[in-house]
Amino acid sequence: MTPSINAIGFTLDKNQSDLIDTKLKRISYAEDLIIDLLIKIKLDNGFSVETTVNFKWGATAHVSAEDFDFAAAFNKMMDVLDNKVKKEKDKIQKVK
Repeated sequence: MTPSINAIGFTLDKNQSDLIDTKLKRISYAEDLIIDLLIKIKLDNGFSVETTVNFKWGATAHVSAEDFDFAAAFNKMMDVLDNKVKKEKDKIQKVK
């Protein structure tokens, strides 16, 4: 899994980068299933976090969340992303 993080309208500080690294460990169980993880964080009247996940078998998942607080927006996005990744992993395991 290769995460790519793009901050728009602000510069990520060390605390924000550490939070992202820590939260991404939630989906480490699917690391071998994910080709890339594209994260776009935009600051404009609050934080908007959009993430696209490309899986090995060609599926793509797109999730997003918004909040005025960086950590809250990222946590909301991770909750949705974790569920999507679990569903995709379950789908592919049923096929095998």
